[in-house]
Amino acid sequence: MLELNSSRTPHLFHRAFHAGLDRRRARGAASELRQPAVTGPSPLHWRPSGRIPLEIVHGERDLTPGIGVQQDRGGNPRADEPMSRLAGRLRIFARAIPQLLIKPLRREPRHPRRILIAHHLLLGDTLLLTPLLAKLREQYPQAQIVLACPKAIVPLYAGRPFDVTALPFDPRDSKSVRNVLLSGPYDLGMVLGDNRHSWLALGAGCRWIVGHSGDRPAWKNWPLNRSLPYPDTAAAWADLATELIDGPPPRAYRPADWSAPQYAALPEASLLTKPYVVLHPGASTSVKRWPNARWRELAQRVEALGYLPVWTGGPGEAELIRAIDPDPHHPNLAARLGLGELWHLFAGAQAVVCPDTGVAHLGRLIGVPTLALFGPGNALIHGAGRYWREVPFVPITIADMPCRDQPFIFRREVAWVRRCDRNETTCVAWRGDHADCMGRLSVESVYNALQNVLVKV
Repeated sequence: MLELNSSRTPHLFHRAFHAGLDRRRARGAASELRQPAVTGPSPLHWRPSGRIPLEIVHGERDLTPGIGVQQDRGGNPRADEPMSRLAGRLRIFARAIPQLLIKPLRREPRHPRRILIAHHLLLGDTLLLTPLLAKLREQYPQAQIVLACPKAIVPLYAGRPFDVTALPFDPRDSKSVRNVLLSGPYDLGMVLGDNRHSWLALGAGCRWIVGHSGDRPAWKNWPLNRSLPYPDTAAAWADLATELIDGPPPRAYRPADWSAPQYAALPEASLLTKPYVVLHPGASTSVKRWPNARWRELAQRVEALGYLPVWTGGPGEAELIRAIDPDPHHPNLAARLGLGELWHLFAGAQAVVCPDTGVAHLGRLIGVPTLALFGPGNALIHGAGRYWREVPFVPITIADMPCRDQPFIFRREVAWVRRCDRNETTCVAWRGDHADCMGRLSVESVYNALQNVLVKV
């Protein structure tokens, strides 16, 4: 039985808020905490509008897949911003703590009618929740399933894949926090990644909350009614997420399971009449970037095969691509596309080549042949796994890279996990302008893999 006492509860609030509050007061910005009241339609009737910024894929506010450590464009860890989240956290804890006191009275629902998935992952890891959505729909065909979702990603769910409602959530936006809290109650809450969002699930009225065990510090786990450890055998994280609920795994993914976002005309569409291959060199951190000279050589080989190389990238990467390939006949669409437009660009491509970043998972969802270059990341953990086994996804990696040796995923130590979350400064095998794990991926190996998928298209 969980006990809350006067010594531990203030400590929880102190850890979450005190340091940031002092900084905000020092900046004279306490007025930012005064948020206007939410007006308008019910949270579950929110509808997206406008473009989806590609910066959610990678860039200034990106998260390293699987860990959730904020990084700047150079791959260096950024300090967390607790005070920009203060109002939302206060609102969450105010609603959740009274519910925590009656936690021992909760019972697991046999047939949940309303289910909330609570998380705040970025593009790649959010899309890795797809097999969980599929399994929930198969197990509970009549249930209403609500996915708390970063606001910029919500439009990808406009077609309601698996009949799921995507509800915008940003812990820095107290209005979106309030909308999620008011969207309850729910019979079942599922927490993925950072278990701090178990408090969001509790505050939203989830009567039974499930998540993976072992997150730190321990207070993140208090609202969980059922916690499962990561298994002893290696598997794709997307498949592991489905094991939080009982039942057989979902059937294999088909691209028809996901409706495309609304079509928007693409820039330089006149150049896209020729068969093309998308090259996406950008990544959330410099240790995931392949050397520029190799991208340039790959583009030349793509053109020699009779395909048009088309470059994409996030904000601030247009110059990177111009440095790689200044040829004006090769479209440079960096910072010119939202996620919806990127979807349709990928859908028309013969193949996509990119590092292990959010767009790799987007390509897999669309069903376009996708070659993902894995350096510090683990191609098993973030690969196709069981669910995407029928989708043309090709990881290119060095299987036993000696410095890919960190056994952590979402701050949990797991014996079989081998990742690297180092940046350019802490990389133990930095080679001037790239990490050795990326440098060992030759142009020849990428080109040969690309030829193999192009033959099958």
